Amino acid sequence: MHKQPQKSKKVKLNLLPEDKSSLVTGTVVATLIAITPYLFYLYESVPDNLVWNTFLFTFTSNFYESAQTAIWILTGKLVPVYLLFIWFFTCRHWWYHVLLVPIAMYVFQIMNILNDDLTYVDELHMIYLIPVMAIVIPSIYLIRARIFNKINDANKSLEELEEEFKISPKNFWGKLKEYF
Repeated sequence: MHKQPQKSKKVKLNLLPEDKSSLVTGTVVATLIAITPYLFYLYESVPDNLVWNTFLFTFTSNFYESAQTAIWILTGKLVPVYLLFIWFFTCRHWWYHVLLVPIAMYVFQIMNILNDDLTYVDELHMIYLIPVMAIVIPSIYLIRARIFNKINDANKSLEELEEEFKISPKNFWGKLKEYF
């Protein structure tokens, strides 16, 4: 029996997204995440003095008695909140609003660091997060309840229902307008 050679089928691989703006957006987000170690180590360029003079401003570290130490502590809070903001604005899952809780916590800690009169930055300040958590946690629970009600009523998978709840504005400003 003679077998005829099979014709090779050329498969076109679509490696680039159809929308070139998503490629640019992905590149920008990846670059913003990749520079975080450099942002964290910016404190090393600050002098280890009480006063830090630049052509833009003068910073006096009264509590820490070293501008470098104050900026080190500040970057230790700014970098995580920076990454959380990136995650918040790029996340497409239904639960992304829960990221507001750690964002609020870090923002509050940053405000306390900037206030040189406080002695302990991370001590007993969770009480101020209660209003944020009082809004976010019930909202997330209600969304979750809606998802599971639809699962019981429909023959859809959890992934298909999650896809229905995804909110995907066209750009950063559209996503920002969604919240304010």
